[in-house]
Amino acid sequence: MEPALDEVPAIDAAAFKAVLGRFCSGVTVITALDDGHPVGFACQSFAALSLDPPLVSFFPARTSTTWPRIRRVGRCCVNILADHQDELCRRLGGRGPDKFAGVDWTPSANGAPRLGGALASIDCELHDEVDGGDHTVVIARVTGLTEHSDASPLVFYRAAFERLAQR
Repeated sequence: MEPALDEVPAIDAAAFKAVLGRFCSGVTVITALDDGHPVGFACQSFAALSLDPPLVSFFPARTSTTWPRIRRVGRCCVNILADHQDELCRRLGGRGPDKFAGVDWTPSANGAPRLGGALASIDCELHDEVDGGDHTVVIARVTGLTEHSDASPLVFYRAAFERLAQR
């Protein structure tokens, strides 16, 4: 029998971040068009979930002010960033009244911003949400896929952006 969650030993937050920071991930920006205005947030917690049906998952923080706007729209675009887009990621990962000022984007098939220079984009409709502690686990159904570039991806490792060695 497994122990109840409240019986599991406490895990030090700094140790948790240090250990899990050794897991390398790609970097995405989740976007939508809310009342004609582009909105989005940087997200390195993204994964393919299911092939049949085609589902992906991502995990916005509960403190996000952008996620409720995307949830309200009900559809989004996952933009997979290229290795030269670290500044764009920082900009869209921050807060501010108009993070998209001067950002190169075009509407995807579902109307969400498709970022210029991204490696690929994935159009989605929101499917489900699950409580994930201080984050929300979002499950989205894939409605369209587009590859844009063969450039190297932007990678996040040990709390910093990294680039893959050239092949």
